[in-house]
Amino acid sequence: MNTATALRAHAETEAAALPALLARAEHLAGSVLLGDHGRRRAGMGDDFWQYRPAQAGDSRRMIDHRRSARGDTKFVREREWQIAQSVMFWVDQGASMRFTSDEALPQKADRARLLGLAAAILLVRGGERVGLTGTLLPPRRGNTQILRLAEMFVQDAKEDYSPPEHRAMIPSARAVFISDFMWDVSEVRLALTKAADRGVRGVLLHLLDPSEEAFPFRGRTIFESVGGSLSHETLKASELRDRYLERLALRKAELSELCALTGWQYGQHHTDNTALSALLWLYRALDTGSAR
Repeated sequence: MNTATALRAHAETEAAALPALLARAEHLAGSVLLGDHGRRRAGMGDDFWQYRPAQAGDSRRMIDHRRSARGDTKFVREREWQIAQSVMFWVDQGASMRFTSDEALPQKADRARLLGLAAAILLVRGGERVGLTGTLLPPRRGNTQILRLAEMFVQDAKEDYSPPEHRAMIPSARAVFISDFMWDVSEVRLALTKAADRGVRGVLLHLLDPSEEAFPFRGRTIFESVGGSLSHETLKASELRDRYLERLALRKAELSELCALTGWQYGQHHTDNTALSALLWLYRALDTGSAR
């Protein structure tokens, strides 16, 4: 197979995955009831948002006399806050993310892409700008931006581990990192420290396959990385369990502490749980953090 043919075959494979990812992300996002504008809030702007009963401290100029004339209660006309926020995504595309312990479960990469894209759809519907960390896709609004994100998300990296991109962090923006974080934690520390220096706050979602949480292996076992760069054979896998679980607990603690120090929020998700539960947590964590 020549280079051009191989490239076309690869492109067709990637293109075939795109509509399915978009459809599933749209369906998942549609399961979250946000109303017309899930992140609307009162503030400076030109667009009408809602009426509310007048309160002590409201000036007379704030009273909407036409609405108040319908009854005995005085109403204030509130405008919508129109300062759109930029939310930058980093979804791990390393080979380690293409692992699943059971054919009935999604690969970690598939779940991460679905959650990242569904969250982006919700944010765009809420009037925010979304994009990628780095310089490839700056934050923008609109359905075209969602399509660009989907195109980026379905691209796989060849390396086993793909560290987070931390270039071109927009000051005071928000960010979402989704990964299994199985590699050197110093890469995460560097990214979150640089983000914090620029006033960027965000959400770090630690995504694992259930077997990576439970370590159910016994007897002779060969452990191989998905990318093929690492391999380890043992005759007594069960003897590794305690050490592995101890290191996993340490990694979770390190990530949680790092998030606390840099103003980020840390969450965990396993691929045998529903994507909706993770999306709800992710969206609420973003919304809570934006109020800081």
